[in-house]
Amino acid sequence: MESISLKTIATVSNNRKDIRDDDWGAIISEITLHEDYSEALFEGLETFSHVEVIFVFHRYDVDRHIPATRHPRNNPEWPELGVLAQRSTHHPNPIGLTSAKILGIDGRILTVQGLDAVNGSPVLDIKPIYKEFLPNNPQQPQWVSELLKDYWQG
Repeated sequence: MESISLKTIATVSNNRKDIRDDDWGAIISEITLHEDYSEALFEGLETFSHVEVIFVFHRYDVDRHIPATRHPRNNPEWPELGVLAQRSTHHPNPIGLTSAKILGIDGRILTVQGLDAVNGSPVLDIKPIYKEFLPNNPQQPQWVSELLKDYWQG
């Protein structure tokens, strides 16, 4: 199996240390660029309202067994699905992807709200959200709305 090597560009700082599935909406995070990178990377980002943050689930064992299928959150009332039909940590690579609201930029620090990464998470990349990249009419099954009803609370 082919592997690749990636460099982290920043680290997440927030007050969220526990790994749980809900209550991410009020979480304020600072994403601090590593010293190897210029704060100029953030130039112009303040003109956007949201970013996509690609980060690593650094507290998960990368050698853990990843099931091919599972019930979301192990809830038998929801369908058993392949892990690639779910947004969870149960993926072959421990990578998170979240859209977060930009609250401000100060030098090497990007402050965002709603990033579902715990304190200390390494950041691989940050991209502004372009509305033209968003799908016009995304479809999802009803269980997803049930699963996420409290996800962005807080």
